[in-house]
Amino acid sequence: MAARVLICDDSKFARRQLGRAIPKQWDVEIQFAENGQQALDMIRSSHFDVTFLDLNMPVLDGYQAMQAIRAEDLQTLVVVVSGDVQTQARQRMMKLGALDFIAKPVDSHKLAGLLQQYGLYSGDEQGRDLTEHEEDDLPFRLDAYRELINVAMGQAGDKLAQVLGEFIHLPIPNVNQIASSELSMAIAEIQHNSYVSAVSQGFVSAGIKGEALVIFNDTDFASLVELLKYKSRTLSEQLEIEALMDLSNILIGACLNGLSSQLGIRFSLNHPIILGRHCDLEQLLKSNVSRWNQVVAIEIGYSIHSHNVNFDLLLLFPQDAMDSMFDKLMLLNGEA
Repeated sequence: MAARVLICDDSKFARRQLGRAIPKQWDVEIQFAENGQQALDMIRSSHFDVTFLDLNMPVLDGYQAMQAIRAEDLQTLVVVVSGDVQTQARQRMMKLGALDFIAKPVDSHKLAGLLQQYGLYSGDEQGRDLTEHEEDDLPFRLDAYRELINVAMGQAGDKLAQVLGEFIHLPIPNVNQIASSELSMAIAEIQHNSYVSAVSQGFVSAGIKGEALVIFNDTDFASLVELLKYKSRTLSEQLEIEALMDLSNILIGACLNGLSSQLGIRFSLNHPIILGRHCDLEQLLKSNVSRWNQVVAIEIGYSIHSHNVNFDLLLLFPQDAMDSMFDKLMLLNGEA
């Protein structure tokens, strides 16, 4: 009798990736859910032997879904599949009763090994051809971009968590395809403070170029200095600049490494520059982002709740760079 498997992820692209990674010889019936609430409704009404559960999702996230599965004693083995690879995320889900934790993007060999380890599957490691059929249209492209960034974002969050010794709360990346003239309007909600400080760093690879901006609330500087454990904690212009540059280097470097590993490329980075300190965000963006006609703007809002600290990583790509990344992603996932 075929095992019943549920794949729960808000990304169509991620569901396709995981579906392909499931071994061909494993006799399974696979169904899909787009968020934790939909997964719970399906598990309550029908038995699933294994549920693959993402963490960062709308409506109901993976943590909330796992808590409900445990509270209601729903009989399904849960394997977490997430771009958030922080130790605390793994520990929290394992304490809630998850069977194991797999980092995105899913490696078919590692998945087969895990299934064999728990006696769920015996056979070779070759993935299957199963997909959710989607047209190569703009919504699917934006979804693929979002999942690509989701994995890179998680790696950057994990690196930051290791440096600061704090859990980093990760969002669902916000992806917008817009004209550069509309950028300020599109991210009007990125910061609610009147004044911000920002660091910019350009990067380039074969056929791909972009710019990363790290944007900080002015009100968070004292907490940032405390988190970074500098010898001197008295705020000064030099200490503010040091904090800006240190956190920006961690976030941008780790995020670009995450993109590089998924695309099979290597980025060359320009020297980071401070775009502005204690200035209006809208004016800062108007003064610095104008050289591309059409851009894809990807906004990631990182939060450290224990210190009430929030900062944003904004990735900007011209449209031709995003097209190149999409083509590379499809090729590496066997969909070209």
